[in-house]
Amino acid sequence: MKVSERLALVDKIGRELQTRFTFGERDDYLTAWGIARPENVGVNSKWVYSRAALAPQPLSKVIEIAGDLGIDAAGTESNAPANWRDTKLFRLFISHISQEKVKATRLKECLATYGISGFVAHDDIHPTLEWQDEITRALFHMDAFIAMHTRGFSASTWTQQEVGFAVARGVKIVSLRMGEDPTGFIGRRQALPRLQKRAEDIAKEVHELLSEDPRTKDRLASAKTSAIDDDEIPF
Repeated sequence: MKVSERLALVDKIGRELQTRFTFGERDDYLTAWGIARPENVGVNSKWVYSRAALAPQPLSKVIEIAGDLGIDAAGTESNAPANWRDTKLFRLFISHISQEKVKATRLKECLATYGISGFVAHDDIHPTLEWQDEITRALFHMDAFIAMHTRGFSASTWTQQEVGFAVARGVKIVSLRMGEDPTGFIGRRQALPRLQKRAEDIAKEVHELLSEDPRTKDRLASAKTSAIDDDEIPF
C-alpha cells in the first residue's frame, strides 16, 4: 500500500469513528484495540483525534480496524468518485430521481458556498466511468446524505437503495420534503419542508443542520477551513 493510500485509509477510519461513535465510545473502541491516547492533540474533534491515534499504528492493525468497521482497505482516496478525489470539502451525497436532476444540481451549486461538495449522479459521473460503481464509491466516501423527496422518490429502486446505504452507514441524513414524505427507515425523521423556499434558502438550512450535528460539525468546520486556505469554494 502506498503511503498516500495508507494516510487516506487512516483518514477514512477517522471519519467513520466520528460519524458512528460519541467521544466516550470512540475512546473505548480505540482502547479495545490497544491504542493509547495521542499526546498534544488540542483539537476537540473526533476526526482529528482518531487520525492522530491511528497514524503511528502498524499497517496490519489499521487494515484490521478498517475491516472491523466495514471499510474496504482499497476504498481510499484513489478509489473515491472522480469529483471527490482531490477535494477537502465536505462530501454530501444528493439523492434524487432522474427527472429532478436540474433541482439537484441547483442545490449542489448553492451548497458549494458553504464548503460542501455535493454529489449529483446525473451531473458528476463522467461518460467513461461505470455509473453504478461511481455511485457506490460516492456512498462509501460521503460525509452526509440528503434525500430530495420529490414525487416518485419512494417508487425509485435506486433512490431507496441509496437511502438504505446511508442508513446502514449511520451517516447524517437530511430529508427534504418536496412533494412526498420520507418513508421506510427514515420515515420517522423530521423532514425539511420545501414550502416557498428557494435553493439558496434550503442550502442555508442544510448547512445549519450539518453545523449543529455532532456527527458532521467537526468535519464541516475542517472542510470550510481547507476551502478558505485552498480557495476551493467556487467564486
